[in-house]
Amino acid sequence: MDKEKRMNRIFGKDGKTIIVALDGFGFSAYTEGVDFSIKNVKNLLKYGLNCVLVTYGQAQMFAEDLSDVPTVLRVDGSVNVFDNNVPDTAQFFDVTDALKLGADGVVCMTFPGGNNGREEFSHKMLSSLAKQGREWNVPVIAETLPCSYPVTDKYPNSGNPDYIKTAARLGAEYGADIIKTRFTGDVEVDKKIVENAVRPTVALGGPKTDNKTYFALVLLALDILDNS
Repeated sequence: MDKEKRMNRIFGKDGKTIIVALDGFGFSAYTEGVDFSIKNVKNLLKYGLNCVLVTYGQAQMFAEDLSDVPTVLRVDGSVNVFDNNVPDTAQFFDVTDALKLGADGVVCMTFPGGNNGREEFSHKMLSSLAKQGREWNVPVIAETLPCSYPVTDKYPNSGNPDYIKTAARLGAEYGADIIKTRFTGDVEVDKKIVENAVRPTVALGGPKTDNKTYFALVLLALDILDNS
């Protein structure tokens, strides 16, 4: 299968995508409800779901539940799953593993501006995956997170729009086919982030919140992407 066909499984005919991230087991101990969601995720296809992000274990254990759902394999994960701030990550899988599982793409995080070698490691990982993706026609999603996984006072620039914009572009420069990034909530600022990414862009889900606030964020993201 060529890369365009795989991209068309991740994105709909309208060029948009709804992605459910089910890969939390790789980053957090707080995973209540994820198994229930993955067992029922195929029911969301009729409501516009395009694909899901899954771990290697999920792709194996829930193969039947995911048989009709386009999947993207998470290739990296936390090295301290009990620290919800995700202090560091490592690569555990690659494009060939994704192909063996029948996945349509791979996803990894990058940490531009990160300390203790995180930036260097994450960008080397992304560039290596991009080369593999080009060889095997597999789309690569880069989740570009300035400085750290959460927006936190410890890393004051983790939510800085200029840092987010730069991080998104770096993802493209190191070979990503799709950029997953933070939005700030300011439509004009976020449009510039999307424009600077120069790749199809999807919005990071954000912190846990109530349904009304969450769907307001979804509508905001749609407005930004519609007008970018």
